[in-house]
Amino acid sequence: MTLPPDHPPVAARQIGVLLINLGTPDAPDTRSVRAYLREFLSDRRVVEIPAFIWQPVLRGFILNTRPQKSAANYRKVWGPEGSPLAAITRRQALALQDMLGPTVKVDWAMRYGSPSIEQAMRAMIEAGCDRILLAPLYPQYCAATTATANDKAFDLMRALRWQPAVRTLPPYYDDPGHIEALRASITQGLAGLDFAPDAIVVSFHGMPQRTLTLGDPYHCQCQKTGRLLGEALGRPVIVSFQSRFGSAKWLDPATDETLAALPGKGVNKVVVVAPGFSADCLETLEEIAMEGRETFHEAGGGDFAYLPCLNDSPIGMQMLRDLIVRELEGWWRPA
Repeated sequence: MTLPPDHPPVAARQIGVLLINLGTPDAPDTRSVRAYLREFLSDRRVVEIPAFIWQPVLRGFILNTRPQKSAANYRKVWGPEGSPLAAITRRQALALQDMLGPTVKVDWAMRYGSPSIEQAMRAMIEAGCDRILLAPLYPQYCAATTATANDKAFDLMRALRWQPAVRTLPPYYDDPGHIEALRASITQGLAGLDFAPDAIVVSFHGMPQRTLTLGDPYHCQCQKTGRLLGEALGRPVIVSFQSRFGSAKWLDPATDETLAALPGKGVNKVVVVAPGFSADCLETLEEIAMEGRETFHEAGGGDFAYLPCLNDSPIGMQMLRDLIVRELEGWWRPA
């Protein structure tokens, strides 16, 4: 079909896949971290306290005290490519693009910070993507992670006259391919250690206890991932939750308290894994690999190792490719 001379340009139709992760500051300095925390902690999905109560606390206290400490922690893990979370998510997108080929456009975005979900989706639409798979990279569903990422994309959809068709990646906490990828990655990591652990701690990001009471499935899905992973490894694992914030009751047991208690129970050698994270970040590289090690040693523990997330490893990318291809069924199929 030949378009009339005055017809506006139309890009060739494509399928889009948008990998989404939580977010990161643009730089490991106080100003950048403050801007990031302001956006993150103002999300009503993240802090479910009425704004008229929470915002004065956030702006009057937290944003004047926490950014400096957080910036110092970010500097401990910041690399040549910048934030570990951004660098790894970018590499995941590039690797997935190579695996899927030119008929699918793969991009990445952050719920908080840059590149934004809106920027990435608009670029996809301008490139001709009329069908887009949103892929929040959270194995376990949580309103404060998966839902808010989808919310942000849907906010853009509301403003569009010509909307693309959209699908969302479901949680994959118990997917056999995910469990097998975790098993293979952990087994590979254990083989590279110079000690055999007495225990394996499986640490997930913490959430307030009230999220469970309100019906969020996150806690149950974390527990199932831990159980299935233990069965796949052929040994029991200890499930715990990290990154508590504020005075509210959080899901327990807490990872720091668990690590501090293990030496007193005769556990002198420990390995920690974090299967709730698709990519290593501040919470794994600083909070677990550094602070967790210190906590364990101060309690009298001996050998300690943190094993990386699946990241953009061949094992992790094959698992992610299989998930994405399955969700694209009916839209696209491998050549």
